[in-house]
Amino acid sequence: MATGRYIRTSPLKVRRVLDQIRGKDYSEAVLILKFMPYRCSNIILEILKSAAANAEHNNNLDKSKLRVLKGYADKGPILKRFRPRAQGRGFPIRKPTCHISIQVGEQE
Repeated sequence: MATGRYIRTSPLKVRRVLDQIRGKDYSEAVLILKFMPYRCSNIILEILKSAAANAEHNNNLDKSKLRVLKGYADKGPILKRFRPRAQGRGFPIRKPTCHISIQVGEQE
């Protein structure tokens, strides 16, 4: 299990990528993430590699037998900013963050 917290991207954009790798073998998931055109795929790849290293080091699991069991993105705090607009008004800008969690384990 590995978690990336306060990632500066929308959870909806992350879930779109996580849906593609959930249930896949570790090596296949890495290949999918390497060639995906989305910005968050590099962040997810980093978290997936961390989860695999945790499983290998802490639980003595073989990396070649790993599979992505769970992957989810929860909503984090929203950074609120203001953009100046005409006639002295301020326009709110919402900068969403998310927490990404990936769990890997041996396939049955």
